[in-house]
Order: sequence, then C-alpha cells, then structure tokens
Amino acid sequence: MHFVETKGILSAKNGMNLYRGCTHGCIYCDSRSRCYHMDHDFTDIEVKQNAIELLEDALRRKRRPCMLSTGSMTDPYIPPEQQLQHLRQALELAYRYGCGFTLITKSDLVLRDIDLLQKINRQTKCVVQMTLTTYDDVLCQKLEPRVSVTSRRFAALQALRAAGIPTVVWLCPILPFINDDHQNIAGILDYCVQAKVRGIICFGMGLTLREGSREYFYAQLDKLFPHLKKRYIQTYGGQYSIVSPRNKELMQFFHQQCAAHGVMHDNRQIFTYLHTLDQERDQLRLF
Repeated sequence: MHFVETKGILSAKNGMNLYRGCTHGCIYCDSRSRCYHMDHDFTDIEVKQNAIELLEDALRRKRRPCMLSTGSMTDPYIPPEQQLQHLRQALELAYRYGCGFTLITKSDLVLRDIDLLQKINRQTKCVVQMTLTTYDDVLCQKLEPRVSVTSRRFAALQALRAAGIPTVVWLCPILPFINDDHQNIAGILDYCVQAKVRGIICFGMGLTLREGSREYFYAQLDKLFPHLKKRYIQTYGGQYSIVSPRNKELMQFFHQQCAAHGVMHDNRQIFTYLHTLDQERDQLRLF
C-alpha cells in the first residue's frame, strides 16, 4: 500500500472511499475499469492518510445530520483496515456527529465494529450491505479468492441481525454459464430469508464488462474455466452489459421469492431506505 494526501473525502451525496484499490481478487470487479483513472496497480492500496481529518471537518460544517456511505468502489474492510482502522474511526465520527451510516462489504471483519454499528443504529440509523454471488463456498473461492466465503458472510448477516442491525444484500454479479442457475439463486435467497435481511438489490442476472475489467475477467476465465472465454466472445462480443440467457426466468423467481417472504426487492425503494435517515427518530433526537 501507499499513502496520499487528498483534497476532499465526501461526495455530494455523502459517499466516501477511504481506500482505492483492492486485494480481494474478485474476477469480475468493475473497479478495475480504466474509466476510473487509477494511476497505480489495482492491488497496491492507496490510503488517504488525511481522510479522517477531512471527514471530521466536513461533518462539523454540516447544518444537520445525514446518512454517510462507503464501499461502492473499494471494500472498506480490505486487509489494511485491520491495522489502520480508518473505517472504525469514520464510524466513531458518524456517531459523535449524529449521522447515520451504511457500508458495502464482502468481509466478516465487519463484526469487529458491531459495537459501533449498534450505537449508530440506536441513535440514528445503520445498515450493513453484503454482496452474495454464490451459495457454494468452493465456487466462491474461485470467483472471490481472497475474501470471506459465502458461509462466513451468511454467519455475519445472522450476527448483525441478532445485534439489531438491519442488512441488505447485493445479489450480483451473476455470471452467465457459471452461477446463473436456479439452484444457486435459490441457495442465496434461502440464506437471505434465514438471515432476515431487509432487502435484496438485484439489477438483473448478468454483469458489466468494460476496458480494464474485461481483460482481467477473460484472463481469469482462461485459468479457472477453460474454453469459457470463447463462448463469452461468441455470445456477447464487446458488449458492456452481459445478460444471462436465463435472466427472465431467474428474475421472475427472484421477485416471487422475495414477495413470498416479505423481503424488499424494489431497487428504488431500497436505495431510498439506505440513504434516508429515520425522520421520526431524528426528530425525537433533536427534540
């Protein structure tokens, strides 16, 4: 990893990334795409060493509390976080300034901070988002080689639920000819129902590929699934949106199961929930 000074930390919508780059090794990672203009090796983690100071300054200037978010580009629980604890410090600031917090991760290291997550959720609102791509741990180790396997993520979701912290699952990406089958989707949904997740985000059965991420994905297919790259090229060419041939039937099954078990599955509704503070609790706190 290497350290940099940055000029700002919060986006216009109060999102942030404390790190840039990742060592999880997920074969489908969109953050590798060249459009993000990362001028260093993707696995050489860029640490924004003044991020916490910038965050506190930004929160001090805000006229009212907001929902903070992180994890959209880089998982906040990559290995350096164990020593640097930048995310934990950000959570502490969120609690101190009365802000809500939501994060996206694939790591059960999130349980390290369960005490702070609970405190934030009692005071305002805290939601943990967890990505699940396959219920099969063996396949998971191929697709996401250096991250908590699915069974560990499921255990983390259960622990968060037991602690009273709401959770949301990202059901993506689903890779055509690899994990786009009924058994896999049913297995993931069963995990979600058991863990009593609040909602499941799914944009369709497939993935996106663009310059930078496409080359890495195809190189990994050559290593892990021989001859599958040729099938992708023949089927999709250079398309950005790679949609599974089973998309229609699997999405129908997904929506049916969510509705049957009372799991939120409208993406707009979920995003509104994620980025809106609980107004009633906020008013009581201010009162």
